Amino acid sequence: MTWAKVRIGDFVKLLDRREIVLPTNEYRLLGMRSKICGPFLRETKLGNEVSAKTLNKVQSGDFIYSRLFAWQGSFGLVPPDLSDCFVSNEFPIFAIDQKKVDPKYLTYWFGLPSTQKRVERDCYGSTPGTRNRFKEEFFYELEIPLPPLKQQQCIAERVNAIITKRQEHLLALNEVKRDIDVMLQNAFNKIIDGAEYRSLAEVAPLVRRPVNVEIDGEYPELGVRSFGKGAFHKPTLTGADVGSKRLFEIHEGDLLFNIVFAWEGAIAVPCAGDHRRVGSHRFLTCVPHLDVATAKFLCFYLLSAEGLQKVGEASPGGAGRNRTLGIKKAEQILIPVPSIKAQRHFDKLCAYVAEIQAIRTSSTKDVEALVPAMLHEIFEKNNKTSTSNSTQCQCSSKIATH
Repeated sequence: MTWAKVRIGDFVKLLDRREIVLPTNEYRLLGMRSKICGPFLRETKLGNEVSAKTLNKVQSGDFIYSRLFAWQGSFGLVPPDLSDCFVSNEFPIFAIDQKKVDPKYLTYWFGLPSTQKRVERDCYGSTPGTRNRFKEEFFYELEIPLPPLKQQQCIAERVNAIITKRQEHLLALNEVKRDIDVMLQNAFNKIIDGAEYRSLAEVAPLVRRPVNVEIDGEYPELGVRSFGKGAFHKPTLTGADVGSKRLFEIHEGDLLFNIVFAWEGAIAVPCAGDHRRVGSHRFLTCVPHLDVATAKFLCFYLLSAEGLQKVGEASPGGAGRNRTLGIKKAEQILIPVPSIKAQRHFDKLCAYVAEIQAIRTSSTKDVEALVPAMLHEIFEKNNKTSTSNSTQCQCSSKIATH
């Protein structure tokens, strides 16, 4: 038999523990992670640093969500170590009637793809691409299928076992990444030990390739992500889209800077699939002398702590878009230049590491995709079986294969 659907508003109660913010008091402030990963300690501030006049105190076991990011799955329970922290009024807090609903069961239900789609539908704004807050009235009207409490607990335990396995797997992958990063940095440090430092202009001068824009032409753009996350393909522009904007061609093997965000690591080396895409005047292309330096070696240095400090010093101004990398200052950045043979050897090492990272990324995506799939299977399958089989809740072993 199927489970009866119950309106969430029938078993939750909105909590109000608001306190007036006092200037000299210290407040631990929470944020919410997406994908039902729950609350986290975002920052600690004195009252005179908080813009709100009141804050709401949370307690262990409270159910909480973010009005602004509910569409990303920002729902969860407050753990014991975050009890007595505070949130703004953008985070409604609820008590759950635990005689009717297991709190973890409710949380995991919000991780279902079908539930997230419903929440996202309620969050659509008045114009495409905008998002409205997920208000309490939307939350109350959601209907959740509820089996008997013992079966809810059984399902919650099963899901919890799967998520625990996922977390262990992701922690192991992150540990591997940290070890690889340390290994690469140590290898790099050995290579540049005693190397001569030369200016970027001398090693990899700026090369501009202006594009003659035609009104009926098509111009595929290339972008650069911050934090050293590489280049990506942006939508193709038509000549009409370009208008009076200047475009420049980008080639495979360039050392590419997004001058607006270079200070936070928007530096990359385009690959073969990026060849001859275009960028605006905000993208600088530097071409290394082949017998002096490789673009990948230079990029690795510029994304290191020492390199980013120099890029930051060459990007005067305030935060965000006010910090623009100056062309002349960029050309004066001093870079270690060991032998070209040593640089090419390091590039091969990086290529090998990239293969390992690609496998790791694929594995991570598989694990991340597994949890929503398993939630769907567990909830939907159990919903179609009779409650007499509710004790047959064995933890799935599928996670162990990833």
